[in-house]
Amino acid sequence: MTPLAAAANENLAQISNYLIYSSMAVYMLAFFAHIAEWTFGSRSKVGRTAAALTGAKEAGAAGAAATAPAVQVRGKGGATAVLDQPKVTTRSATGARDVPDGPGAAGGTVQGDLYGRIAVSLTALAFLIEAAGVVARALSVQRAPWGNMYEFSITFSTVAVGAYLVLLALKKNIRWLGLILVTTVLLDLGIAVTWLYTDSDQLVPALHSYWLWIHVSTAIFCGAVFYIGAAGAVLYLFRDSYESRLEAGGTPGKFRSSILERLPSAASLDKFSYRINAAVFPLWTFTIIAGAIWAGDAWGRYWGWDPKEVWSFVTWVAYACYLHARATAGWKGRKAAYLALFAFACWIWNYYGVNILLSGKHSYAGV
Repeated sequence: MTPLAAAANENLAQISNYLIYSSMAVYMLAFFAHIAEWTFGSRSKVGRTAAALTGAKEAGAAGAAATAPAVQVRGKGGATAVLDQPKVTTRSATGARDVPDGPGAAGGTVQGDLYGRIAVSLTALAFLIEAAGVVARALSVQRAPWGNMYEFSITFSTVAVGAYLVLLALKKNIRWLGLILVTTVLLDLGIAVTWLYTDSDQLVPALHSYWLWIHVSTAIFCGAVFYIGAAGAVLYLFRDSYESRLEAGGTPGKFRSSILERLPSAASLDKFSYRINAAVFPLWTFTIIAGAIWAGDAWGRYWGWDPKEVWSFVTWVAYACYLHARATAGWKGRKAAYLALFAFACWIWNYYGVNILLSGKHSYAGV
């Protein structure tokens, strides 16, 4: 590499670092905007909105009953009799509560909604800045920016935020996830720039393959989406505990009520987490298969009980058990949520624990 090219790459690396720190600053502003959204969401308005949702649901059921056709019964001799309109009833699934979703972090207030929109706008801006930082890092090393844990971390948080913004663009009601997402992204980036940072460098020989683009990119995407599913499972546990206490006649504290009554119902959160994990599981299966093929090309064997391979498979088994239990044994609720969180904990260990604490052929963490 010529001195001019080396200097250009060094400049790109510095630009990447500047963009990553800039994105952290914007994420911090988004964090405060989300705090304002939750703070200015009127607590009394939350109660009225929840009541309105319940009333609208009951009115909808009544309207359906009013428009239901009359039932005619033909008797002997051809005579007919008109019976009363059938009463339409709605029933929740077995073991589920018929509880409406909360109005969201803004609590149904205009001021809270304004801060929420500002938070989403800042999150989108931070995402674009961080994505530009990832691209600049890739240009500085002239390869995929996934050669060490620092690069993996900044890409992971970028994909997680991108997935969140895509769901919002698809009109999914998940703005309640914003505060948790921004908080953990700041934590992820803080760890990356403080402890995981590695200067731009070339790959170890085993990583010089087009499989880097296929295998590692899908692993990052799966982890980011699994994280969103895990966040839904955590919130489900809090909301379910809140609903159970109300059902038992208890009175949760005002602060707890103000937060939890704005979230979707426990049943909605349970369904959200399941659908997210089920959607990405086939791609995680492909990730493991692609890794095995790459190992065969790089090391002459498809499976060697390397720690990274073992824990990738353990993660796959954990998610497979979760999905199997949901589909066949009818597992829903807290048991399923605990299993989903255990599976995601396996993924986290596979990333941090295996890369830092264990040694193997995948020991190129760069820290």
